[in-house]
Amino acid sequence: MDLGKVETLVKAQQLRDQFDNLEKHTQWGIDFVEKYTKFVKERSEIEINYAKQIRNLSKKYQPKKNSKEEEENKYSSCRAFLSTLNELNDYAGQHELIAENLTSQIISELTRYTQELKTERKSHFHDGRKAQQHIENSWKQLESSKRRFERDCKEADRAQQYFEKMDADINVTKADVEKRCSHKARQQAQMRHQMAADSKGEYSSYLQKFNQEQNEHYYTLIPHIFQKIQEMEERRIERVGESMKTFAEVDRQVLPIVSKCLDGMTKAAESIEPKSDSKQVVESYKSGFEPPGDVEFEDYGQPMKRTVSESSLSNSRGEAKPEKPSSKSKGKLWPFIKKNKLSLKLGSGPEDFSHLPPEQRRKKLQAKIDDINKEIQKEMDQKDALTKMKDVYVKNPQMGDPSSVDPRLAEISQTIEKLQFEAQKFEGWLAEVEGRLPVKSDPPRRQSGLYETQNNIQTTVNNCAQDRESSPDGSYTEEQSSETQIKVPSTEFDDEFDDEETLPTIGTCKALYPFEGHNEGTISVAEGELLYVIEEDKGDGWTRVRRNEEEEGYVPTSYVEVFLDTNAKADIFCVHHSVNCSPITAV
Repeated sequence: MDLGKVETLVKAQQLRDQFDNLEKHTQWGIDFVEKYTKFVKERSEIEINYAKQIRNLSKKYQPKKNSKEEEENKYSSCRAFLSTLNELNDYAGQHELIAENLTSQIISELTRYTQELKTERKSHFHDGRKAQQHIENSWKQLESSKRRFERDCKEADRAQQYFEKMDADINVTKADVEKRCSHKARQQAQMRHQMAADSKGEYSSYLQKFNQEQNEHYYTLIPHIFQKIQEMEERRIERVGESMKTFAEVDRQVLPIVSKCLDGMTKAAESIEPKSDSKQVVESYKSGFEPPGDVEFEDYGQPMKRTVSESSLSNSRGEAKPEKPSSKSKGKLWPFIKKNKLSLKLGSGPEDFSHLPPEQRRKKLQAKIDDINKEIQKEMDQKDALTKMKDVYVKNPQMGDPSSVDPRLAEISQTIEKLQFEAQKFEGWLAEVEGRLPVKSDPPRRQSGLYETQNNIQTTVNNCAQDRESSPDGSYTEEQSSETQIKVPSTEFDDEFDDEETLPTIGTCKALYPFEGHNEGTISVAEGELLYVIEEDKGDGWTRVRRNEEEEGYVPTSYVEVFLDTNAKADIFCVHHSVNCSPITAV
């Protein structure tokens, strides 16, 4: 094999290897684009899920309607938290926008471009393989003509040598010469030379054609195909770079809005006012009770004059079981039935909010009056509208019957009257509460002067509204005045206390403040008075005491100082459980 043939084969093999390498590399490039597209798609899904979780979180902590959380929005910290939740919801919307832009600007575009890239790559390599196949076929034709020329030349040489050998042999007989016909051998040799000459011409023609095609193949066609593949790769790389830039810009575009959301959170946090919130707490839970006065000095160094209460206390201390009072001076204890307590615990308090402290009660009554006034205004607006409609019907009967509006007007009028009555009722209660609220002044002293002050306040309240007193369960029961003609219904539990056995004494107590016991079941005491304790405070703020055998009732626990007798409590346990206990002298 000559050197030119070897060089041609090497170039063809190298070109084939380059096509294989380029095919592998371009396939890797397509795989890379698909890989990056998948990466962006997963990032988009993360953004969507993150935004969804943020929205759910914001929704979860939003205050519920008609709930305590909604009432707490009066505090600046709660309002700041609500603003933070709203800003966080907007923040989640920006992440949804990121996911949307990633999908539209990168994922969709790269998916479409990948399909175009695959089609273009296939076209380029198809042209390359076609050119490679054409040059290989041309090479095969050249090789075939070359081998044919070589074969014809060898046959011509053999025919020429045979003719010359026959012509130069002197030993050949005349008959053999005639038989072989040297003239025919000469013609055969000439024919072979002619065939060799034709093969040479054909080979020369194919060689010239192949060289021209080979030159065009290696210097024009294949470089052009390689150039297209190179440009395709450069466009792919550039497209990936643009997508990566867009990937960053999508985040950058939402930064101003995200920054505003964060600024809103910061502004909400800076709007928190601790002092304002603390004032809200004071206003919300201010009871309105007047603070107790100073405790006077008691001189135990001077001989004490025993009061009637002390004498009765000392006289009856040794009694294991005092006699049952003959009269019913202790009154009916209907405010202390368990049913009433249960209703207050369940939140179904009385209509006048008497179970609340004065200040809280005033706020509730004022809020109720405001609501009723709004309803009255609403009904008045409807009445005005219907009145105008009736006037239009009167002036233009063809538009409607004026009498058709009368039933609705009558109904609205009745509703307004009911609401006005309700408003008057609550205004009366509000006037009573405002009359009972203490005026800010010097702290009262714990002496008889406080008792006179309370009498004056009580008289004023009785003249303008209803008479109320704190009940033993922490609520405020009421006795209606004669002006409103509303009576407190009697209860079926009255006999429950009448038939109750007289309770034994379990200790003593001293009144720290004066207390007026106008309500049933309570007993009035003067400051410094000593009384028997017959029933401890059960958690409702009231202690049951006895002045003598005829008078007993409840007093506020905070108004007395209790001295319980442990031994007396043990005696009570024996009496209640029918246990034979030895008598124990009370200390």
